[in-house]
Amino acid sequence: MKALWRRPEALLGLVLVLSAVLTALLAPWIAPYDPLAVDLARKLMSPSAEHWMGTDQTGRDIFSRIVWGARPSLTVGILAVTIGALGGIAIGLTAGYARGLWEQISMRAMDGLAAIPMLIWAIAVVGIVGVGPVTIGSWSLPNESKVILLVGLLYIPPLARVTYGGALAESRADYVSARRMQGAGRMAIMFGDVLPNCLSPVIVQATLLVAVGIVVEASLSFVGLGVEPPNPSWGGMLSDARKYIFSGEWWTYVFPGLAISLSVIGFNLLGDALREILDPRRAAGISVVA
Repeated sequence: MKALWRRPEALLGLVLVLSAVLTALLAPWIAPYDPLAVDLARKLMSPSAEHWMGTDQTGRDIFSRIVWGARPSLTVGILAVTIGALGGIAIGLTAGYARGLWEQISMRAMDGLAAIPMLIWAIAVVGIVGVGPVTIGSWSLPNESKVILLVGLLYIPPLARVTYGGALAESRADYVSARRMQGAGRMAIMFGDVLPNCLSPVIVQATLLVAVGIVVEASLSFVGLGVEPPNPSWGGMLSDARKYIFSGEWWTYVFPGLAISLSVIGFNLLGDALREILDPRRAAGISVVA
């Protein structure tokens, strides 16, 4: 935290990230209007004291919809990274430490999945299974949960590769050999010694992937495969505003675009700062120079 405070770009990223998270958490208290309330008498009103960011084509308050739209974007980004981190760490750690046939099979599979861009995977899978909820027996999976699960599975390959690289280097270290000579078991070494020394790059990668998740969710909503209308989402708001690009109603697309841009910039700035702060080689170089 002290290192973050000393970096202006890191502090800006932290402020943007906290602002987005607090906006999503406190949406019922921040939004001045119901994001779904239609008022055709007030449609396409420009920003004013009554409606800070104007209204859309059905008279809904854009500021309220942006505030509520932060929830699906951050939910997809954060929960998808959580799913990807759990799967990626498990695969990368075991492949980097155990080696052998499992290493070859798992890493080649991760390479194959990562060869196709994430957004292509997302659009293809959601387009095949449909936008509505998926029902399996008595269990129903809503569309938003489906997107979270899909993006989370697509996050496993990059996080597995990062974990694998760290685990492969750490498994050859002298302290691991010493732990084996002391009689420590394989699981104790993997999770007690190797994993803690691999977490720094994983944390950095996960922070950057949250920003990617926000863009993926907005892209799916933009093409009608994400959050179902009329529920607010930043990508859906941009899709609705396409017809007003040349007619002068600039507020319908500028403010949702700013919300996406500032959130992505915040997570990217924070991830870049964490990369420099948590880099052990950089820290060692600084200590030597000092």
